[in-house]
Amino acid sequence: MSPAHLHPCPASAVPHHIAIVMDGNGRWAQKRLLPRLAGHKKGVDALRLCVSQCAERGVRILTVFAFSSENWKRPQDEVRGLMGLMATALNREAAALQKNGVRLHCIGQREQLDAKIQHSLMQAEALTAQNDRLILNVCFNYGGRWDIAQAAEQLRLQGTPITEASLNRHMALHHVPDPDLLIRTGGEMRLSNFLLWQAAYAELYFSPTLWPDYDGSDLDAAIAAYSQRQRRYGKTAEQVVHGSPATPVPGGDSELP
Repeated sequence: MSPAHLHPCPASAVPHHIAIVMDGNGRWAQKRLLPRLAGHKKGVDALRLCVSQCAERGVRILTVFAFSSENWKRPQDEVRGLMGLMATALNREAAALQKNGVRLHCIGQREQLDAKIQHSLMQAEALTAQNDRLILNVCFNYGGRWDIAQAAEQLRLQGTPITEASLNRHMALHHVPDPDLLIRTGGEMRLSNFLLWQAAYAELYFSPTLWPDYDGSDLDAAIAAYSQRQRRYGKTAEQVVHGSPATPVPGGDSELP
């Protein structure tokens, strides 16, 4: 059965937290003989649609990889374009997020960003701070190794013992539980330094669809595949089947029920 013919899964099968590596914007543009930035602009449209579709399906948390700490190595004209696109998108989308009950968190190293972008980030977060339909975490200038290192540094400065629990409390996504499903679009099969700590027990799903073309049928295919997985968290299949439910590894304290 093709993804286009899949029906949405029942609410009980829908992941609480979905994370997405939104890959394929540049290739989408190149296939159409367009500048790479055109693909990134189209990718913003795909993200807007995905946020709406996740909310409709009962997903409570969506975390997306928008710009990695390694993306600074890209051609400078593309980096400048991405920064401008981020600023424009924040100003344009904040009101819509507020209207649709979406709470925005921007995750990453803000100090390296332009002051105007930092200000726009804070404004958008403040505007949506009371929303409770969906949490949208946008990882911008983010890297999984940086995330672990900065948490460890905070503990060092506090003189606090470094344990799994103490590190977890200082990770960039400490305000939400770990992702249940991690999707990567564009056909590549790697994490690319995304949520290395938080994805320890996430179910992984790789889609060949380039991000600008990602739609509800692709999302439903990923959720349907997730619903068929057996999450064991170290236990045996028999333990899970015969009444000893798997217990998730503790994540953050979600701001949503």
